Amino acid sequence: MADRERVVVDTNVLVSRLLLPRSTAARAVRHIIEEGLLLVSEASLDELADVLSRNKFDAYVSVEDRQAFFRLLVRIAEIVPISTSIQACRDPKDDKFLELAVSGEASWIVTGDQDLLVLNPFRDIHVAAPSEFLEHVPK
Repeated sequence: MADRERVVVDTNVLVSRLLLPRSTAARAVRHIIEEGLLLVSEASLDELADVLSRNKFDAYVSVEDRQAFFRLLVRIAEIVPISTSIQACRDPKDDKFLELAVSGEASWIVTGDQDLLVLNPFRDIHVAAPSEFLEHVPK
């Protein structure tokens, strides 16, 4: 990625990365971490922490591994202060990713969420599923 593209990854893709380390979502996250800059906000981190604390994941990944994943993510990501309030998504809970992308001057939002995908492009920001994102990056 030229000049370390700034990328927002939504919660469902990050959780997929943790649960399925060989998945397309995992490959996309790995590429972003190695070649780009992963952007997070206080709100996106709060959502991720909440999702990762759910008991339904106990059968797949230990609480300790989920906590370690979260701590690592916080260390490697850029935490962006939100400077722009946005109400554009049909699911208002997803507006936090649009706010993060705009405030963090992202070039991509990587998501599996149809409520975000239908907005592509959003203010010149590509909104794409992990597979589509990977099609647009150098191999």
